[in-house]
Amino acid sequence: MAKGGEKKQPSVPETLLKKRKCVRKLREKQQKSRDGQRKRRADLRKVIYKRAQGYDKQYKQAEKDDTRLHREARKFGNYFVRDEAKVAFVIRIRGINGVSPKVRKVLQLLRLRQIHNGVFVKLNKASLSMLRLVEPYIAWGYPNLKTVRGLIYKRGYGKVNHDRIALTDNAIIEGTLGKTGIVCMEDLVHEILTVGPNFRAANNFLWPFKLSSPRGGFRNITNHFVEGGDCGNREDYLNRLVKQMN
Repeated sequence: MAKGGEKKQPSVPETLLKKRKCVRKLREKQQKSRDGQRKRRADLRKVIYKRAQGYDKQYKQAEKDDTRLHREARKFGNYFVRDEAKVAFVIRIRGINGVSPKVRKVLQLLRLRQIHNGVFVKLNKASLSMLRLVEPYIAWGYPNLKTVRGLIYKRGYGKVNHDRIALTDNAIIEGTLGKTGIVCMEDLVHEILTVGPNFRAANNFLWPFKLSSPRGGFRNITNHFVEGGDCGNREDYLNRLVKQMN
């Protein structure tokens, strides 16, 4: 017993002291990492917000220019012709029965392996030839901003390590397409709509859209759209079909 009746405190083992020191260092490191991630997310949110504002301003300006050119053409008795579409949205509307090997191969290249699958396609000479070859089995046209945005936000899935992952967070997009400058949903929508320099990477990242049957059903899938059917190119009327299937 110590002098004065005080009890002697037991000494703390050296191993326990080392363990406490390691735990304290680990907690400090984790806290520092969390603070860095929080700051990075806050900075990224500001960048995403500014980009979204810029895209919205660009879309509104394009719409105003379109309206102005329409009015000027009407004023002078002329016709206004829009630029040719750069991107198409293609939906498979028929099954596999009676499909020739060549048509089946083209449908596989377009990633249309199931009925009511939909994909975005960049329009050029090669892709137009493929679309004409499989036209009896597809419905396609030119999507507008509302259609592209609605499809990606509502039915958008990404390909991450060959897995189908729902696009519920911008971090999923940034992790796969961050090196191309696409870090959020609005970047993805803008790249698809305007057919930007990274369209191929963005389109390959998107899993083929799985749409529902159209409300009210199809009219006649064996006839062309201009003959009162459903297959073939329906240009801007595609947006109405996508609205029924989305």
